[in-house]
Amino acid sequence: MYTLSEIDSIVERNIIHLPLNGEPQELYDPLKYMLSLGGKRVRPRLCLAIYSLFKDNLDANVIYPAIALEIFHSFTLIHDDIMDKADVRRNNPTVHKKWGENIAILSGDVMFIKAYQLLEKSKPEHLLPLLNLFSKTAADVCEGQQFDMNYETMPLITIEEYINMIALKTGALIACAAKMGAIMAGVDNKKADLFYQFGRKIGIAFQITDDYLDTYGDYKLFGKKIGGDIVMNKKSWLLVESFRVSDGEQKRRLRSALAMSGDDQAKIDTMKALYDEMQIKQRAEKEIERYYNEAIESLKDVELNEAQMAIMIDFANKITYRTR
Repeated sequence: MYTLSEIDSIVERNIIHLPLNGEPQELYDPLKYMLSLGGKRVRPRLCLAIYSLFKDNLDANVIYPAIALEIFHSFTLIHDDIMDKADVRRNNPTVHKKWGENIAILSGDVMFIKAYQLLEKSKPEHLLPLLNLFSKTAADVCEGQQFDMNYETMPLITIEEYINMIALKTGALIACAAKMGAIMAGVDNKKADLFYQFGRKIGIAFQITDDYLDTYGDYKLFGKKIGGDIVMNKKSWLLVESFRVSDGEQKRRLRSALAMSGDDQAKIDTMKALYDEMQIKQRAEKEIERYYNEAIESLKDVELNEAQMAIMIDFANKITYRTR
């Protein structure tokens, strides 16, 4: 069984050495740039961590499919940044700001194709179930992104609608990573599905944490502008929850704050004051903890030993209770 630190090194080393050169150069340079920005590498790390609970042979047949998850994730980030008109990703210019939208779209498409090419390096007996899972997940992520864009034009959404959206947009790929690791390790279908549920729940906690950090994080650590969701009137967990728990007067003030324009910092300060009044920060922390606990509980019937469970708890802690 590998440690998380060893898995981190394996993932990073193999990403650095991916053959991403090609012509025309301006199509492939953004791929290398996007991966060079770093990131948490949550998905390949989880895939390999679960695989290594049961197997010790981390070879190309396992590593490359795991890295396919990171390539696909990076593809979604390139396109998300275009749709969100984001200028900065991990304290660096986004791909579309650096190369323009047309090149960014094409480079993202190439990354999507590269992900499938890496997935094809899995063992023959695992290829079909991995392809079926990966393709369904890709559709789930797109559905989640469309819901996210639909919600931008809606005055209100429910917490249930928000959770369904992030379960697709974020949770599905993390769940896929968990189940892929189990499939490649030869785990039976029932246990593989339990790992999927773990990934889905921890993915929801991960995204609520992301929303939380967008308002309450440290810019230098978070790597994105603090308050960006507020400025864009994004339907984050914090905003959706604030409308759910607010009284009539607070709803009026929330709508007034959302209508503010011209002074981003004033809008951020106004919204944060309203969030503080309604204890949204504390409510978010409790919700993150709830999904974290549900994720851990879903592993109960996998019957992991103490050392195996310690690895999963350590992983869950690091991606849930984080500062960036």
